Amino acid sequence: MKIKIKAHIKEKQKKPVNINTDYIRLDAFLKLSDMVQSGGHAKAVIQQGEVRVNGEVCLQRGKKLREGDEAELDNIVCVIEKHEN
Repeated sequence: MKIKIKAHIKEKQKKPVNINTDYIRLDAFLKLSDMVQSGGHAKAVIQQGEVRVNGEVCLQRGKKLREGDEAELDNIVCVIEKHEN
């Protein structure tokens, strides 16, 4: 007997976020992109391993993110774009 199972995988939402510096720290980026509400919230989700940077779990709050890097939390992916002044 064969059983067919259908799964609906939620598609990840991508959101571009502009920065005007060469890099931004992970915790600051999470706040800038409105993925978290405060620095304390950013610290908690990073330490709990809920944040992925470029597809890999990142536990470093001070990780430097540069243009093209992606940060993911709760199926929301934010992509860094550098905005020249």
